[in-house]
This record gives sequence, structure tokens and C-alpha cells, in this order.
Amino acid sequence: ISICRDLPNIEVITFSVNGISDLEPLNQCQNLSELYLRKNNIASLNELFYLKNLPRLRVLWLSENPCCGSDPHRYRMTVLRNLPSLQKLDNQAVTEEELSQALIDGEEITAPPARRSVENGCPESTESSAAESTKETESELLNFSLEETNKIREELGMKPVPRDKFSSFSPRETDCNRKKRSNVLNAILLLMKELDAEGLEIVQQMVGKRLQAFQKKELQEE
Repeated sequence: ISICRDLPNIEVITFSVNGISDLEPLNQCQNLSELYLRKNNIASLNELFYLKNLPRLRVLWLSENPCCGSDPHRYRMTVLRNLPSLQKLDNQAVTEEELSQALIDGEEITAPPARRSVENGCPESTESSAAESTKETESELLNFSLEETNKIREELGMKPVPRDKFSSFSPRETDCNRKKRSNVLNAILLLMKELDAEGLEIVQQMVGKRLQAFQKKELQEE
């Protein structure tokens, strides 16, 4: 997610199922309108502090994070009190009545959360992270990654990736490596949106060369 510091004009970010715990890199994305962060490791609603100054944010998907807690009403009211410009939260439309109620039932967030020692991406092995990882089956992780990747490709006017082409992860890979590869792919697709025609042609040439190299290597191995 740190790559977002270099993408101030990014409009849509999809980082679901990526072990993300810190939203600070997003606080400069002034054009951000849609943010998808389902099933990450966001522990505190205080992370919303970094989203409060994003004027165009209209869609937020934050469900299935630890910060949602056991009280859905309190969670939703707190998010809406701090992000009153949202039109949709967790795939549910925001109503005027909810925004009014949020001023009463929601908690105002005035400071960022305490800094953590664990970096975003693949946290150190702890009981909680191990428990979370056991809940996520390989098939479910792949489905989320494929869905979010194809959403980005659709935004870029590209064809969706077929499932049989996307499921090339080796079963021996760790969850961490799988998530990193998915994160890198998403980041590349997001960066492509920032390129002009000349930049895209350069990317196309480089991709062609890389594919030729892989094909040559496969033929040699056969």
C-alpha cells in the first residue's frame, strides 16, 4: 500500500485480502473516490483519521476487518460520522437518516492510531495473524484477488483475466508470497492508469520481451 504515496491522482484502489494494517499512505490521495479494503488486518477505526481529508471519497468497503468489532451499529455510525461524504459503505447505500444519527451514536476520531512496529504486507507471525490466515482458504483468496484484479482491468478498458490463467500460484507458496504477487499485480495495473499512450507502448514492448523470454525458457525446460 506504500506505493499509494506516489499516486496522488489515483481514483480507485482495491487492496482486499492483503494483510494491510495502516492507512497512512492514503492520506495524500486527494482524488480517491473508491477504496476497497475487505478482509485485511486493520485493527483500529482510528485509521479513518487518514481518510478524513479525502474530499472525493464516496465508496468505502471495510468489512471483515478487526476494527469492525462486534457492534455493527457502532462501527457504521463511527465511520459515517468521520466520513460523512460517503455514499456507500460496505456495499450498502448511506442514507440521510444514518448521517444524522451518526452525529449522535458515532465516535469522533481526532487523532491517528499509535504507530506499530509491524510493516504492512506480511505481518510477523503471531497467534492472531495465524488464526486469520487459517480462515482464508486458498480458493477464497484466489477468488478475491481475481475479482479485484478484473475490476481494475475493467476500469482500464482491458479484458478480464480468465480464472485458469490467474490460478498459476504454486500450492507450495506461502499465503504471504501469494498476497505479495497479487499486490504487485494490482499496483502495476493501477500505475498503468497514470500512463499516456507513449508510456503504455513502452510497457507493451517490455511485456512482449518478458513473455518471449518466459516462452523460450519453457521450451528449453521441455
